[in-house]
Amino acid sequence: MFIATAVVSVLLAVLLIASSYGKFTRGEMGLKVSRTVGWPENLLWVLGLLEVAGAAGLVIGLSWWPLGVAAGIGVVLYFAGAVIAHIRSGDPEWQPAVVIGLIAVVAVVLRVLSA
Repeated sequence: MFIATAVVSVLLAVLLIASSYGKFTRGEMGLKVSRTVGWPENLLWVLGLLEVAGAAGLVIGLSWWPLGVAAGIGVVLYFAGAVIAHIRSGDPEWQPAVVIGLIAVVAVVLRVLSA
């Protein structure tokens, strides 16, 4: 069970780091999404920082399960907020946030089961 936990957690951490990179560099996609959902462009770094913190917590949480669970729950909440923001703004591109959020749910469940 721990191997599955590690694979899902590392996969999710990589997705979070990739997503945060676009926010820190103010890439075209990050700016487009920011404008669409109404998030201030000058605060994109905050979202990137939350994603990096989640990624770090997931990876470090492989050694200390409470941190992994807390980080996973934080990532689930982050992406729940993202889905809500996308849907409220009428953005048809909400599916990636749902998929990543579901991966985060799987990571939390696996981390709890392998504690």
